[in-house]
Amino acid sequence: MVDAPILMKDGYARPTGRDALGWVMRGEVMMALGVIGVIMLLILPVPKMLLDLLLAISLVSSVLILMTAVMMKRPLDFAIFPTVLLVSTLFRLGLNLASTRLILTHGHEGHDSAGQVINAFGQLMMGGNFIIGVIIFAIVLVVNFVVITKGSTRIAEVSARFTLDSMPGKQMAIDADLSSGLIDEDQAKLRRKELEQESTFFGAMDGASKFVRGDAVAGLIITFINAIGGLLIGVLQHQLPVGEAANTYVQLTIGDGLVTQVPAIIISIAAGFLVSKAGVEGTADKALVAQLATNPVSLGVVSGAAGLIGLIPGMPLIPFAALAIGSGFMAWRLGRNRLRPAVVEGAVDLGKPKEDVEEPISTALTIDEVKIELGYALLTLINDLEGRRLTDQIRALRRSLAQEYGFVMPSVRILDNMRLPNQGYAIRIKEMEAGAGEVRLSSLMAMDPAGRQVELPGEHTREPAFGLPATWIDESLREEATFRGYTLVDPSTVLTTHLTEILKENMAELLTYAEVQKLLKELKGEEQKLIEELIPTVVTVTTLQRVLQSLLREKVSIRDLPAILEGLAEAAPHTTSVTTLVEHVRTRLARQLCWANRGDDGALPIITLSPDWEQAFAESLIGPGEDKQLAMAPSRLQDFIRNVRDVFERAAMSGENPVLLTGPQVRPYVRSIIERFRGQTVVMSQNEVHPKARLRTVGTV
Repeated sequence: MVDAPILMKDGYARPTGRDALGWVMRGEVMMALGVIGVIMLLILPVPKMLLDLLLAISLVSSVLILMTAVMMKRPLDFAIFPTVLLVSTLFRLGLNLASTRLILTHGHEGHDSAGQVINAFGQLMMGGNFIIGVIIFAIVLVVNFVVITKGSTRIAEVSARFTLDSMPGKQMAIDADLSSGLIDEDQAKLRRKELEQESTFFGAMDGASKFVRGDAVAGLIITFINAIGGLLIGVLQHQLPVGEAANTYVQLTIGDGLVTQVPAIIISIAAGFLVSKAGVEGTADKALVAQLATNPVSLGVVSGAAGLIGLIPGMPLIPFAALAIGSGFMAWRLGRNRLRPAVVEGAVDLGKPKEDVEEPISTALTIDEVKIELGYALLTLINDLEGRRLTDQIRALRRSLAQEYGFVMPSVRILDNMRLPNQGYAIRIKEMEAGAGEVRLSSLMAMDPAGRQVELPGEHTREPAFGLPATWIDESLREEATFRGYTLVDPSTVLTTHLTEILKENMAELLTYAEVQKLLKELKGEEQKLIEELIPTVVTVTTLQRVLQSLLREKVSIRDLPAILEGLAEAAPHTTSVTTLVEHVRTRLARQLCWANRGDDGALPIITLSPDWEQAFAESLIGPGEDKQLAMAPSRLQDFIRNVRDVFERAAMSGENPVLLTGPQVRPYVRSIIERFRGQTVVMSQNEVHPKARLRTVGTV
């Protein structure tokens, strides 16, 4: 049986089974043999023909590395570059030692004693004069060592430092996008992996750039040793005239230095391309064209400058005139393209007069369920603001809330309001203002996770969603704020977070009769039979709506609608009280409630209601049958509120977020009191604790 190859994500076929093992082993063996071969170059002598082949491989491979670096869209696409840099540097040093051995051993035999490649480079660069060759070699070495290598090394050092310093802020940005629903868990893992790869890559480049610098120094030293040693060997051992020895050995030495320095300077350029490309999208050619040759004003100035320089006496007119005409033509073409009106899909033809159609008066009665009004300066949030558009965030927010609470929030209408502050906004629910605030477009909101005031210069304020102390700081203070551990939020996320909390507070009102009908229609075919039997003969849609609204008011998800309908089918034949129906449905959702409120250790942290308070609430219920109401003395209510606050504040100081556990008869009435002063506190009855749930008692009221 033959194992079939599989197709990987990168588009390449990978063998499986025994073939895969052989494929991997062959790759590992070839890599190991290559490294051993490089090391053997440092030890064993190499024939001239083999040296010519290896030098040709060095030249061609350096060109391949440069082209790969130029064509990469991101530096991480060539993440193996530090390793390639190390291997190529060792390879060139091995060739340097092998060629040195040949030059010093057989240099007296003639110019081709070290191979044809070295001889050709020496003759080409020297032009028959070894002094010219020395000067050219020195210039090439200076260009590589002082300009390219030093610049690449510095860029790599700075990139590594800033990449490592910005990692905490980028991690927090990923967590913020994940919590706001802009990305899912898989996308967050991918972005964290890319962030880790980026920091590792630039850290490796910081160290690998030292190889390039050391290679240039080694080339200078090796060339000096070859020249001096060759002269001494030629004159003293082989009795050659000083001029002939200098001509032969210096030509071979310069040829050897050039044939290794040319690949070195090519790879240095590749390293410079790679480390300087951080933050540039796309290949280098597209980035250069997009950023240098798309501004007609700049090209027009270039055309004029080239024309003026060409008119200077003594200057060659033809090349400057050609440049002036070419750049002027490009500026003219780009200017015409910009003046040409853009064709927008779905645009209205203004050439034909349109008939005035009067809008029906009934449209004035339409109420927007959710609306955001923006000040004039905040209209830019609707467009692309550093890749985070407000409309995209709201779309992701609606999806996230739908997954969390079980129904799709109404569409959010965004419009401007000139009566608001320039950078202010207002959030309206059913045309009534539910929240308002201001943001600063050119700043970041910094908050201390400990709840203290931020100690950075800026505009002190309050975070609009939770009322925490915050400060609007300048973008230039991002790194310092990240270093101090502050949480940084951009303006659009501040607005979106405020909208999120307002929507959670008003979910019950947003679940209209029409939305309930829509939820019922979207259930699968298997549940449609239950709906037919239950609605409207046993439970009306209005009763179902009130039950769902009661659940949402306590932040209970209605996503498991079939379980809710089953609970209503059990209880509705015996009672018409919405309160009783809600309590029975909550019992059916016991697993969901315990899971949603579990602690970090998987247990459900609870604060129990003491028997005295249980009895006090039970004795305060008055009214016939199921229409009971709570009638407790105000002084007793104040004592209860004070006790609840004390117990929950002590739990919060120890890092706990427990639920209040009561008896099933008094739970709705206890919740009605607590929601007035601690709306975020969850109140559960003993019937809502799932049998498999682990409980952990935190305190008692």
